[in-house]
Amino acid sequence: MPVPHPDGDYALTTLYSVPDDAWYLELDHVGGQRTLVLAIVPDEDPGREPTVCFAAGKGDHDIPYTVMRWFMDQVEAEIRTSRGWMTLRPEIVAVIRDLRQEHMGVIADEHLPPVLAELRAAVPGADLADVMLHAFGRGPDGRIL
Repeated sequence: MPVPHPDGDYALTTLYSVPDDAWYLELDHVGGQRTLVLAIVPDEDPGREPTVCFAAGKGDHDIPYTVMRWFMDQVEAEIRTSRGWMTLRPEIVAVIRDLRQEHMGVIADEHLPPVLAELRAAVPGADLADVMLHAFGRGPDGRIL
């Protein structure tokens, strides 16, 4: 569902592309029913950087500064949310990435105890909460956050 900009002429649509392992944020002109700007925020591969693309071939369109600033603030928030774990130490990033790929970001309650035991043996205690949060959206006690 699109999120409207306060002026009502623009909206933000956010979707996830499974084949691309990335979030797509589109700035749409509501009146013209067209996408003007697209931000792509990969959330699985630390080697891929977020990008911003402007729609080509559809004629010029002036985007007000306040609208563009609002859009870029939304993109920045998505980057923080989706990629925050990538700023951790490289060895912790590797553990999180492996867990996300193996478990697709979700783990059933019955599979949690053995995985948690392995993590406690392999990951320093100070990093366990970050690993659990970013790999599964859970705390070190297994509760869903």
